[in-house]
Order: sequence, then C-alpha cells, then structure tokens
Amino acid sequence: MTDSSLAIHRLLDEAFAGIELTPEARDLKEEMRANLVARVAELEQSGVSGDVSAQRAMAELGDVRSIVADAAGTPSTPWLDQRVRPRPAFVVRTLLLSLLAAGALAVLTLSVLYTVATAWEVPAVVVLAVTGGLITADALRQETTTNYPLPTGRALAYGAAAALGLAGAGTIAAAEPEWAVGPLVAGGVLLVVAAVAFTWLGVTQTNRHKPWVVRMQREHGELEPFAGDPAAAARFGIYSATIWLAALGGFVVLTLAVGWAWSWLALLGGLLAMMLLLARTLFKPRD
Repeated sequence: MTDSSLAIHRLLDEAFAGIELTPEARDLKEEMRANLVARVAELEQSGVSGDVSAQRAMAELGDVRSIVADAAGTPSTPWLDQRVRPRPAFVVRTLLLSLLAAGALAVLTLSVLYTVATAWEVPAVVVLAVTGGLITADALRQETTTNYPLPTGRALAYGAAAALGLAGAGTIAAAEPEWAVGPLVAGGVLLVVAAVAFTWLGVTQTNRHKPWVVRMQREHGELEPFAGDPAAAARFGIYSATIWLAALGGFVVLTLAVGWAWSWLALLGGLLAMMLLLARTLFKPRD
C-alpha cells in the first residue's frame, strides 16, 4: 500500500471520528474512500506529491459530517447545495475564444460555398482548430457541480484531440475538386488520429464524479457498460476506429470515383454504424 493510500485511510478515519457508523454511513465511507483513492491517483499523475495529493483530495471532498447528514436525510435535490459557479475569467476566455472561432468558421463557410476570401482558408482552419482545442482543454480544467477538474496533462490531451478533429474536418471542407486528393487524405488522417485519441482518452479515464453524484448514480442504478470490464472498453475503441477508417476510406474513394454528390453517403454509413454500435453497447439484450 502506498504512502498516499495510507494517508487517505488515516484522514478519512479522522474525518469520521465521532460519527455513528450505521450501515448507510459505512457504505458512504467506503464510497468516499474509493473516490479519494481515484482522485489521489489523478493528482499524482499530474505531478503532485503523495501527501499533498491526499490532503488536497480530502479538502475537495468537503465537510464529511455534512455529507453524512445529507445522506441520512436523503434530500430530494442535493445538487442545489452543491452547485459550483463558473469562474468569471473562464467565462470571459470562453466567450472571446468562441467569437474568434465563429469568425473563422464564417470565413471558411464563405470560402467553401461562395469562393469568397479563399486566401484565408488555411488561416481560418488553423484558428478554428486552435480555438476549439483551447476551449475544450480550458473547460475540462474547471471544477463543475458534478465533476472534479481534469489534470492539466489529460485536459491538454483532450484539447489536442479536439484540435486535430477540427483541423481534419476543416481541411476536408476546404479541399478543391482539382487538387482534392492531398487535402482529403490529410484531413482523413487527422480525423482518424483524433478519433483514436478520443477513444483512448475515454477508455482510460478515471472517475471524476463527486461523492454525492456517485451516491445518486448508485441509488438510481446508472448504467455503466465499461465499469469493471476493460476488455469491453477496448473492443468498443477498436470497433469505433475500424468504422471511421472504413467510412473515411469510402469517402475518399467515392469522391475520386463519382464526385462529391455521392461521397457523403460513406460518412452517413459510418454514422449509422456508430449509432448501432452505441445502441448495442449501452443497451445489451436481456437473457
């Protein structure tokens, strides 16, 4: 057992000192312990030392006595007491970046549909990708009512994946028919890399839910198809990457063979296959 795990057990026992350990309180304590261990692991991955990460995780947990009292009273709307207000600086940053992204998207749309400002296509794609990635990473670094913030490294990885996806989509959209092969292939590769990155980040993501959210999920029996089954998560990621590789390959082939009028059907087929995969994964047939 690591030093941070020992510190978590000690701090949690101290926090529960004097609290009657009813069966409900004992279950809640074990639930908190699991969430604290997961949170400490995230903090240590971001470079925080063991003792400091244990102290920070306990501080983020809040008043244990209040949580136990709320659980005993079973409030009907606990989120009203747990709401986290967005930071003003985050709101301002998101607004400014969104305006910049909207301007880049407008320039790209005019260039593609009406051949206006074609010289600005590449800068527009770059600006759209960068702003989209920054908005994604910045949002994931914020604490919300239900989730703790992501570690900086993982948030930046999500932002980079979003930037690659937007860059790939913008490159494909801006491709001219007479020189479409290069941009289409480059855009397709970027989209595939983004899809693989998102899949890997998703299946390796640890729990960020706050204890009161976990408690509500358990009470309402939330469906978690990948919980405790990493093989199922890996299969889902492989199937997703295969579907989109086939869809993008079909898109390129149809574009070169029959033109734009029919090539979009390949992407539509990929979307339909993805929806069927999600339905099959999330809603397994009963025996």
